[in-house]
Amino acid sequence: MWSPSLLVFSGTLVIGTHAAVTNLTSPLGPVVDLGYTAYVGNSTSPTGQPNSTVTFFGGVRYAQPPLGDLRFRAPKDLDETYDPNRTVIDARSWGPICVQQPAKEGLGVEDCLSLNIWKPTSAKADAKLPVIFYIHGGGFYAGSSPDFPMYDWVAQDQNIVAVSLNHRLNLFGFLDGAAVRANGTPNAGLLDQRAALFWIKRHINAFGGNPNEVTISGESAGGASVLLQATAWGGKVPVPFKRAIAQSIGLFPLPLDHELEGIFGNVTNAAGCPTSGTEAMACLRAAPLSQLIKSINSVRNNYLAPTIDGPDGFLPDLPSRLISQGKFRRGIDLIGGHTTNDGRNFAGNPKNVNTDADVRAAVTNRYRHVTSATLDKALGLYPSPNVSGSPFVDNYDRAWTIMQDIIMGCMDQHWVNATFKAGHKNAYSYRFNVPNPVDFAANPWRGVGHTSDVYYMFNGAT
Repeated sequence: MWSPSLLVFSGTLVIGTHAAVTNLTSPLGPVVDLGYTAYVGNSTSPTGQPNSTVTFFGGVRYAQPPLGDLRFRAPKDLDETYDPNRTVIDARSWGPICVQQPAKEGLGVEDCLSLNIWKPTSAKADAKLPVIFYIHGGGFYAGSSPDFPMYDWVAQDQNIVAVSLNHRLNLFGFLDGAAVRANGTPNAGLLDQRAALFWIKRHINAFGGNPNEVTISGESAGGASVLLQATAWGGKVPVPFKRAIAQSIGLFPLPLDHELEGIFGNVTNAAGCPTSGTEAMACLRAAPLSQLIKSINSVRNNYLAPTIDGPDGFLPDLPSRLISQGKFRRGIDLIGGHTTNDGRNFAGNPKNVNTDADVRAAVTNRYRHVTSATLDKALGLYPSPNVSGSPFVDNYDRAWTIMQDIIMGCMDQHWVNATFKAGHKNAYSYRFNVPNPVDFAANPWRGVGHTSDVYYMFNGAT
């Protein structure tokens, strides 16, 4: 069983090994020396301006490659013992992205556990600048950090250090089932995020950052990741961050235990492996990536995602229930919110949602566990446009509002309210009400749709 205390303890030991280090240099650019290794960064701006005000470091490892026996296990710390013979590693470009879903040869690799760091070029070690840590979206099955460049964040405000990460996705990050729990680790992708935060705790001071002033931020699955880092282990374990920004918290139905076994069976069958026991895990770990691509593509998107992994696990219960029970980490400064029409991206095209039956189908197609009785009760709270006093202009308006409240529109307010109720007053909610102009021009029915805020955060780069 992976223990959060072990990772904290190993990080504490590492701090003690990094005594005085020599000044390493490189003709390629500015160097940051970590004692066990060193990285040279890129101070040329994205537009080609040399010696810019921001230096970028890409592909900075925060854990060992999750290969071989480490496949489907919690991330393992790097050997960070002081090395007097260390060499300078070229970190002027992005590191490789993780395997995506749908999967295909050449799109992502398993050896992908790395960070991207942007620092003011002039910032010295121990400048103690606040740190923003961004987690990308993509439903936990796709997405990567290069889609969310943060150069401009640091260029506009020379008083921050920005960090993003790649973490394991889909099969490699979220395989679960009895065999995994006996000989592996569920929710490995979320543990990757926690390992990255601990690496920041240990080393961001070398880049000018303050390890005690870390804000974690993300949108959609990234926003859900922010929430799950706060509810991890039911809030019992200290968190390596001080503040959180959760945008459009995107969590789809978590699979039930019998579904986990069905998914595991699909994965092993596609890989040509036994369907249970230690033999299954040994076979999956020995299988080449080309074979596991078939396994990834045998499972529907969103089915390989965070799971409830038991009372001692990273996610001991539904996050909504953990929040209601006060089982989340207290004292975190919080901003949570969503876009005005987040739900429209998930309710289908308005041309196809015209009747009460269409509304029911829109919900049940995505939320497979909803019973007819529950759906009847829910639809009573969102009355048909034919009912006197209904706020909905048509059944599509009704459908997308239901989808928004389920997926994106309630969890942020729930968490903010619980934080405030727990006595921590630095908690705020918001609604973003400006559309993505590109998406709006192509699909005006989406309004201020999902990711509209992200468009402005990254200058339309994503």
